[in-house]
Amino acid sequence: MTTSSPTASTELLRPHVRRLTLDDLAACGDLAESRGWGREAHKWRLLLTAGRGYGIDAPHRPGALAGAFVLTPYPALPGGRAYTCVSMVLVAERFARRGLGRHLMRHALSESGDRAAFLSATPNGRPLYEELGFRPVGTSCMLRGPFTPVDGDDVRPAAVRPARAADLAAVRALDARAFGADRTELLARLPAFADRFVVAHDPDDPHGTLSGFAASWPNDGTTVLGPVVAHDTATAQKLITDLALHAPGPVRFDLGGHHPELGDWLRARGLTGDFSCTLMVRTAPDIPGDPALRFAPYSVALG
Repeated sequence: MTTSSPTASTELLRPHVRRLTLDDLAACGDLAESRGWGREAHKWRLLLTAGRGYGIDAPHRPGALAGAFVLTPYPALPGGRAYTCVSMVLVAERFARRGLGRHLMRHALSESGDRAAFLSATPNGRPLYEELGFRPVGTSCMLRGPFTPVDGDDVRPAAVRPARAADLAAVRALDARAFGADRTELLARLPAFADRFVVAHDPDDPHGTLSGFAASWPNDGTTVLGPVVAHDTATAQKLITDLALHAPGPVRFDLGGHHPELGDWLRARGLTGDFSCTLMVRTAPDIPGDPALRFAPYSVALG
């Protein structure tokens, strides 16, 4: 007498969620690729080291994942509140529509404890997040393409230069204002993670006060421009121009809804796209920080 193997509908009735490590990097890429995302190995490596990855092993498929997500902590500033960024919530197609995404998200909220949670929701994921108490507080739009300066652009902005170790304290202070949290862990990894890391300052300021910083990093054939943090749009444009002109090919920019004028400027220089995500937060009135200073996130998966 033979026994049939469990069906996909019964294999994960009591799925065990475990911590992921860098040994799971290939499995994370396989899972993402299976759902039409890029493998994004460079980003996954950062997420699994700066944050905490969680996954469910696929039954009868050694080394494969049925689902995954990442939590990245945003430690509180003095007098502020701690947050958690939830990202990379993925379920393999074979196990879709069986409540596994809800199970993963409930685990994410449990691990977040009393910290407020925020995320970027795709149109497909938004209904689940609303069901779990997340509220929309903003949008972002992905733009891609070759960046081509137009007449009048300052293609060699004198106020932008590569970041130095001595700049890190000022970068950390400006980042804290922009993102409303202590992101020292992420910023400390930025010089190694990024292909280019630059700062801007007012050339008329005798003290050389920092007016912005930005970085770019490789991701599956494109160069992501982010984070971009600046006092004003003109400074952000100088930072973006420097990064884009040093990129070896097409660039990606995740535009926040607070800066539509920057979207017009980017589209005039060759970037296109209309894929939008909804920024959502749970148990807090909004995402922390000052959106006027945030022109692009470190990554959509990090804020």
